[in-house]
Amino acid sequence: MSPTPQWVKDLKPSPPQGVDILKSERSKSKISVDKLSDFLFTKEVIERQDRILKILQAEKVFDKSQNYFDGRVERFKTSLARAKKLRQLQVKHNWNRDEYMVANELISEPTPYGLHASMYLTTLEGQGTPEQHKLFLEPAQNYKAIGCYAQTELGHGSNVRGLETTATWNPEDKTFILHSPHLTASKWWIGSLGRTANHAVVMAQLIIAGKTYGPHPFVCQIRDMKTHEPLEGVHVGDIGPKFGYNTMDNGFLLLNKVKVPHINMLARFSRVDPETNKYVKPSSPSLIYGTLTWVRSTIVLQSGGVLARGVAIATRYAAVRRQFQDRDAPADANSENQVLNYTMVQYRLLPLLAATFALHFTGKAMMGLYQENQKNMNSEAAKTSNASRGPGPEETHSGSDLLADLHATSCGLKALGSTTAAEGLEVCRRACGGHGYSSFGGIGTWYADYLPTTTWEGDNYMLTQQVARYLLKSARAVLKGNAPNNDTTKIFTTFLQKQDMGAAHDVLGSDSDLVAAFAWRTSFLTFEALKHRDVEKNSWNSLLVDFWRLSTAHSQYLVVKNFYDALQSGSLRYELDPGTIDILHKLFRLYALNTLQQEASEFYSSAAVTVRQIQLARTKTVMKLLEEIRPHALSLVDAWNFPDWQLDSSLGRKDGKVYEDMFYRASELNPLNGLTVDPYPDSDILIKKDETAKFKSKL
Repeated sequence: MSPTPQWVKDLKPSPPQGVDILKSERSKSKISVDKLSDFLFTKEVIERQDRILKILQAEKVFDKSQNYFDGRVERFKTSLARAKKLRQLQVKHNWNRDEYMVANELISEPTPYGLHASMYLTTLEGQGTPEQHKLFLEPAQNYKAIGCYAQTELGHGSNVRGLETTATWNPEDKTFILHSPHLTASKWWIGSLGRTANHAVVMAQLIIAGKTYGPHPFVCQIRDMKTHEPLEGVHVGDIGPKFGYNTMDNGFLLLNKVKVPHINMLARFSRVDPETNKYVKPSSPSLIYGTLTWVRSTIVLQSGGVLARGVAIATRYAAVRRQFQDRDAPADANSENQVLNYTMVQYRLLPLLAATFALHFTGKAMMGLYQENQKNMNSEAAKTSNASRGPGPEETHSGSDLLADLHATSCGLKALGSTTAAEGLEVCRRACGGHGYSSFGGIGTWYADYLPTTTWEGDNYMLTQQVARYLLKSARAVLKGNAPNNDTTKIFTTFLQKQDMGAAHDVLGSDSDLVAAFAWRTSFLTFEALKHRDVEKNSWNSLLVDFWRLSTAHSQYLVVKNFYDALQSGSLRYELDPGTIDILHKLFRLYALNTLQQEASEFYSSAAVTVRQIQLARTKTVMKLLEEIRPHALSLVDAWNFPDWQLDSSLGRKDGKVYEDMFYRASELNPLNGLTVDPYPDSDILIKKDETAKFKSKL
């Protein structure tokens, strides 16, 4: 392809220019973007991001110009190079884990070290003994051993109890024999396993003297530390291309009677006594699954930011993009209307904008609950018992009410948060019209990479059973009068006290009543499900749809409550001006009322609200809120503080140079334009000239 001629480079988009449009948009709002950003993330976090961004941008390996053009093998090689450089920078600049994760988020792609830096290190740290920390964790922290977390199998994912990989205790030489008895026992989807890891924490069914004690974690070396070739009895590799996430080497693993020493069973919470050959169980079997709880809590925390990226891109583009004229515009109007001015676009995007803030505050509350639970887990770690095990790994009948509450909350909010983010990203992509289908839009690839979050660490539909089980257990305790004192039992007690007289929630006039209406709906659905289960004796399977609705209702209540609680904090009035606080309250009401109208039948059937309230919420209040929030939309997405380098989006450029950037990428960066083809079917020649190398040289 010949160079782009100068006359093409001199062309500009038809006026008005995107730069001028976004400048005008931002002038309509009095929100202090910097102050709102500081409130959301703190000044320290934002300064840290800016500092790390400059370091990354200075490294050639992190250039993103070919990200949307490379094939899978090239993308994996590049991602591995980036992962190595990221680790080198961590050592050079003495980054802590938080700083490392900031750098990883700015790169915005899963790297082959992803599972090592997260689940492998977290599992060793949380479930290993001091001796095991010395043996396994320290080399892993120094990247002398690269690991992954191997739980999911070809035949089992969410059903952890159904895992087929076995770990049989051999009392003769004090070892465990790890084995894959069936093809479906192959570990599958394991990030970092395919080509990168040389160690794995393998979740396997512990077997002692023919008796199974459930899944437990074992450290297993899978590749030679020098040659990186698989060890004897190990068959390991990459599972192949995926819908997204193709910079990560998700892998498979089959083990053929591989022996590991006694020390390789992570034994902080449970162990096998090598002298007596007896199993020593934890005080709570749920302690074994601390890694999953951490990951689910992290997913909740990240879901708001994940969605915010799509909302930021779509909102900026909808402000720049002009299509058609308003049918009611004056006769002399000759300019096309901004897409963001159309109420149908606002109706799709602005509730998602509200959801980003709702999920952000919920995620912070979720991590607070997790941290509190960690203190409890540490105190329980020393407690052991020889009593028979409970029903399994996902049980909520723990000795710690907080642990049960965290488990149920993390399951429900992981399901709701990741579903909201994934489905919201697709709404954002569609709201960008035809250009949203281009990789240059920056949403499609991000969406594809995020999608597996709705199924890993617990399928979102399966997880809702755990929430329902916890809520039913709590409801039974309230009825018996022996319930622990927590938010769930409080809302159940309030419901029982007032159910005969009715709710009378002023959802249109009172924020606290709006929260109470969500609590009422959750309580109503819980006691209805309890009646179906305990009184009518319906089967568990027949109630799964009811349980999904119940879990969704409870999780939506938690999101609404956490958003409301965040707006009541004293720091809010100290850090933000009244105008910004007012907009946040409107975002709260938009999220809550939009959710209420979408779930109208449940709110009405539970008598939480009246039909008239639902009608007014739909036809008046929500539409009015869209109108009031619209002038501040750009400032609100700006407050998320996404650098253009991180978004890597033509449509979401902060300066509004949408069309210039799209054309530049297509014309100047696209390797396919380096091919001159022979188009005629009677010719055996495919390519007349290959100049793709000159595009690669831009890296």
